[in-house]
Amino acid sequence: MDVYEAVDSRRAVRAFSGEPVAREVLERVLDAARRAPSSGNLQPWHVYVVSGEPLAELKRRATARALVGDPGDEREYPMYPAELVPPYLDRFSAAAAQRYRALGIERDDPDRPRKIAALNSEAFGAPVVLFCYLDREMGPGQWADAGMYLQTVMLLLRAEGLHSCPQVMWTMYRETVSAAVGADDGRVLVCGVAVGFEREGVPPVRTGRAELAETVSFVGG
Repeated sequence: MDVYEAVDSRRAVRAFSGEPVAREVLERVLDAARRAPSSGNLQPWHVYVVSGEPLAELKRRATARALVGDPGDEREYPMYPAELVPPYLDRFSAAAAQRYRALGIERDDPDRPRKIAALNSEAFGAPVVLFCYLDREMGPGQWADAGMYLQTVMLLLRAEGLHSCPQVMWTMYRETVSAAVGADDGRVLVCGVAVGFEREGVPPVRTGRAELAETVSFVGG
């Protein structure tokens, strides 16, 4: 699989088969991802790879919180700006409606938030979740580094025939996650990334993308 194919086929999969992922594959991916860009070569990310019974227990605890409507732990950073405006709001709304309709959750369902939280807390059936943390003293540049690192990881997973789904949702239950992985208070949970093989028979969902001219400006040449 070349880079263009990996980029084109990478999408947030929300239906995993549960088939185990070999540790040596995960090690190969994460070892190669060390070459991701990092300003000043700080390599600020710290990743916990959770699977097996520890992940099953974490899912149980997070799902129990979701099912009772627990609003989650105090947020350490906003997932989105407080006031989204067009075109960002339009893109967000269209993607959300498409994504969760495919999972059988309609937008006008009064129980929608709880159902979405419960699906997320199960990591959509993934057998592995990577939890990415940064030290608290890190700034915006290192958060950008973490994004580039995680994209590198997800593209390498595609090269191995695997899929992924980045989940900022886990920050809602950050205290439960930190207790499970042993992360101390000096680290901030950036997100989780569900990893596994896509479940067969589930129609793929590909959200649209803005036209190139909407997001790119060529200056000169």
